[in-house]
Amino acid sequence: MKVKSISKNVGYPPRKVKLLVDMVRGKTVAEALTILKFTPRPSAIAVAKTIKSAAANAENNFEMDPAKLKVTEIYANEGITLKRMRAQSRGRVSPLLKRSTHITVYVSEEGK
Repeated sequence: MKVKSISKNVGYPPRKVKLLVDMVRGKTVAEALTILKFTPRPSAIAVAKTIKSAAANAENNFEMDPAKLKVTEIYANEGITLKRMRAQSRGRVSPLLKRSTHITVYVSEEGK
């Protein structure tokens, strides 16, 4: 059985989060959290928090063994984009796009 957790509107661009998501896909939860702990990117904290949430959902709601959990699916989709303006020379403005991400994690037991 797959158990999921979603973090919406995380304040990092999806292009940067997808690099981390590809690193932990298919790993066990403990191994994925160890990889993210030593990754020097700020978005690693948000991905680790979502994986911990999915593991806690599996343990508390479905009584799965946390030592056997594996990240079966994980992806980062584009969230909302805040459109702001930035002043430029000669009285002009240019757009400033602040992108966000939706992180989705599915975990399941390794033997199943």
